[in-house]
Amino acid sequence: MLRALCCVLFLVLLTSCSKPVFQGADISGGSLGGEFTLSDHTGKTRSLADFKDKVVVIFFGYTHCPDVCPTTMIELKNAMQQLGKKADQVQVLFVSVDPERDSTQVLSQYVPAFDSRFLGLSGTLAQLAEVAGRYKIIYQKQISASGDYTVDHSAGSYLLDKNGKARVMVSYGAGASVFVHDLTLLLNE
Repeated sequence: MLRALCCVLFLVLLTSCSKPVFQGADISGGSLGGEFTLSDHTGKTRSLADFKDKVVVIFFGYTHCPDVCPTTMIELKNAMQQLGKKADQVQVLFVSVDPERDSTQVLSQYVPAFDSRFLGLSGTLAQLAEVAGRYKIIYQKQISASGDYTVDHSAGSYLLDKNGKARVMVSYGAGASVFVHDLTLLLNE
């Protein structure tokens, strides 16, 4: 009997000490992220600290993006719908890498069109370079012969725990189910 009790106790301890198994890339304990301050699509200054006690999703993109950005935003919208009431404990931040075109007005029309809780963030070129650098985001203008441009950019999304620590990187095209799974794990911590 004592042996069986010890085995059960061992299994309980083992289970309680195990790390969550994310479907995205586990980046817990890495050096990515950190505090930042940018303006949201309503003109309000926002810092990462504003979202303490929420799980945060950060995605870097731009509103004129023809594929990666709208696809990711739709996946996030679908994930929020699948999370139901738990979605109120998640904050999605769309950080523009194209501040020249992504004005407050443009962001205020684009970002909430996916979900009214989502926030679009922007800032000066220097502010954006600093924040992008904290997440190892690469972005660069590609100017066409006509003078128009697109912006090549890293396409992953970062999930931060309730303390603002980067924990998961979800690759482009992973799907809403990966977001739901990993967000649920972070929400339950």
